[in-house]
Amino acid sequence: MQDGEVKDKNEISEGADFKVYELGYLLAPTIAEENIPVSYGNLKDLVSSFGGELISDEIPKMIPLAYSMSKVVANVRNKFNTAYFGWSKFVMDSDKILELKKHLDLDSNFIRFLILKTVKENTIAAKRFVRGDSYKRLPTRRSIDSETAVPINKEEIDKEIDALVAV
Repeated sequence: MQDGEVKDKNEISEGADFKVYELGYLLAPTIAEENIPVSYGNLKDLVSSFGGELISDEIPKMIPLAYSMSKVVANVRNKFNTAYFGWSKFVMDSDKILELKKHLDLDSNFIRFLILKTVKENTIAAKRFVRGDSYKRLPTRRSIDSETAVPINKEEIDKEIDALVAV
C-alpha cells in the first residue's frame, strides 16, 4: 500500500482469516418490547468487541413459532410459543467465531441461534408472484343455440331401462 492511499474496509489484514457470517437468532419474548433495541445494540457491540464488522442486519421482530421451544434458565425450564427473530451479517476473523458462540450460549435472552458462513452479497430471495386458484380458467359454457333441445319421451326411456335391466 502506497503512502496517501486509503485502505479499503474490505481489505483483509495480514495473518487474519476473515470470513462472512450470518447470525440468525430468537430472543425470549419475556424481554420488554422497549428493551429490544438495547438487546440488539448489545449484540452489535459483542460482534464488534471480537473484531467483527457488521455488513447488514435487522432489528428483532416478534413472530409466532412453528412449534413450542424450551430453554432452561436458572434451573427453570421455560417454554415459548413466540419470540423476537433477528439476524445480522458480519465479517469476522474465523478464530473468533467460537468465542462469540460461547458468549451467546451464556446469554439467557437467546432461545436459539445459528451462525452460518455466507457471502457478502445480498442473498434474500425476491418474492415471486404465485398464481392462486383464482387464475385457473373457468370451463367455457357451450352456447345454447348450438345445442338443439330434444323433448323427453318417457316411453322411449322406459324401453331403454327395461332393455338394460333385462341383460
